Amino acid sequence: MAVTEVRPEAAAPAPRAGLLSWLTTTDHKKIGILYLINSFSFFVIGGILALLMRAQLARPNGHVLSAHAYNQACTLHGTIMIFLVIFPLLAGFGNYFVPLQIGALDMAFPRVNALSFWLLPVGGLTILSGFLVKGGAAAAGWTSYVPLSVQGKTGQDLWILGLMIVGTASILGAINFIVTILRLRAPGMSLTRMPIFTWSTLSTSFLVVLAAPVLTAGLIMLLSDRRFGTSFFDPVHGGSVAHWLNTFWFFGHPEVYMLVLGAWGIVSEIIPVFSGKPLFSHQGVVLAFLAITGLSFTVWAHHMFTTGLVPSLSFFSATTELISIPTGVLFWIWLATMWRGRIRLELPMLFACGFVAMFLIGGIDGVWLASPAMDYSIHDTFWVVAHIHYVLFGGAIFGIMAGMYYWFPKMAGRFLSKKLGLWHFWTMFVGFNLTFFPMHILGLKGMPRRIASYPADKGWGTLNGIATLGSFLIAISILLFFINVFVSLRKPRTAPADPWQGDTLEWATSSPPPAHNFDTLPRIRSVRPVYDARMASTAEEGGT
Repeated sequence: MAVTEVRPEAAAPAPRAGLLSWLTTTDHKKIGILYLINSFSFFVIGGILALLMRAQLARPNGHVLSAHAYNQACTLHGTIMIFLVIFPLLAGFGNYFVPLQIGALDMAFPRVNALSFWLLPVGGLTILSGFLVKGGAAAAGWTSYVPLSVQGKTGQDLWILGLMIVGTASILGAINFIVTILRLRAPGMSLTRMPIFTWSTLSTSFLVVLAAPVLTAGLIMLLSDRRFGTSFFDPVHGGSVAHWLNTFWFFGHPEVYMLVLGAWGIVSEIIPVFSGKPLFSHQGVVLAFLAITGLSFTVWAHHMFTTGLVPSLSFFSATTELISIPTGVLFWIWLATMWRGRIRLELPMLFACGFVAMFLIGGIDGVWLASPAMDYSIHDTFWVVAHIHYVLFGGAIFGIMAGMYYWFPKMAGRFLSKKLGLWHFWTMFVGFNLTFFPMHILGLKGMPRRIASYPADKGWGTLNGIATLGSFLIAISILLFFINVFVSLRKPRTAPADPWQGDTLEWATSSPPPAHNFDTLPRIRSVRPVYDARMASTAEEGGT
């Protein structure tokens, strides 16, 4: 293990001031903030597309969007939220806090770190530029199933190119995280003492390195089919649709865990702090992460049960059920940590509890899909829409918001308003469940997903109206969050170094940290070095 010493403040170069300093920075903390700003900007775009879709489906025979416009909105909403919002938000937290948590001065490759960020807006704008060309943006769904993705117009090419750029950014960032975590830990920071959020980032990075190149290769082949006359996937010229399905989902299911591992890590940091107890089993969480990382490559074909192309339904059903075991271990550890703890229901803990409840529902309704018999009935229905949103919004977004309220004092030196935060939580919690829980019932009633309209005699109108109402309540909740951030940033810096009585090294430096991260580091003798230092200081004060 390579180690690094804390650099004295006098040795740090004088930082540039103004906009240029942000455009040219290689400081991991500024890059982390840029990730957050960029991702929340795309969040607004993806959210507007979602509201348009919900407005279209609010009533039978809707006329808010044409069928083609609805398909474009559906495609780009999924693409933006997955590739340009959730994953980069978690990467932003990783950029800011992983070096702090392991006691490093910066990421291993600062310039590569900057490059991996700046590729994101380039890729995102390339995808969105499809709205400006003839035929509109990509409209084959975020999965771009063949043959629709082969038949699409120029917007589909821009989608492919943009996603290749975003994928390259993710791979570069993942390699940087792996090298940073494995080579730049401070003295005493062994692997077994690493914070859980750092472990979640490491696990995510291995998934990215192993799975993202598969999607990139598939996108290259798809573009080649469209523009260079090859026949990898195009069935008209002898290609195989099954090859695209296997290529996409071999990446696609590990990607689900790329999107939630970081949120699991955030929640695993928050629950012990606000329960007044150490995490029930630090090693258990790490082992669960590693088990999920490995098993995630064995379950992709459950997305293809209804195609008739899966040779062993029982194998993939079993592996899909099996991966729920380490996930269940995580829930058990979180609940055991809270059990008989001195719980402080501050905003980070409130969002963490919301995460646990919502992700539990997403996990349970996903177990239904692991059964081929059940999957045949509900696979192409709104049940699946409900499931993925309980996992990715109820899970990842609630976890990300928990991280925002937890770490905002460290990043900005200011607390977010508790009053606005409570309004944010309850409007998001109620709006989310109003939007997506009725979709379970719609799925059981047979409403297909990916449809732009439906007839009145199906009896789906009332539940869709409720879902649309909930979606606009979610929009209000996100607006409250943005107002909270804007108002709080205008206040004086009042946050101390350790406002929550935290456990990990980011709380051992000022809020916000200096350019060189630390003036001094506490001795690292356990998974809770800041807690150890605080207890030692209390003991010394008691002794005097």
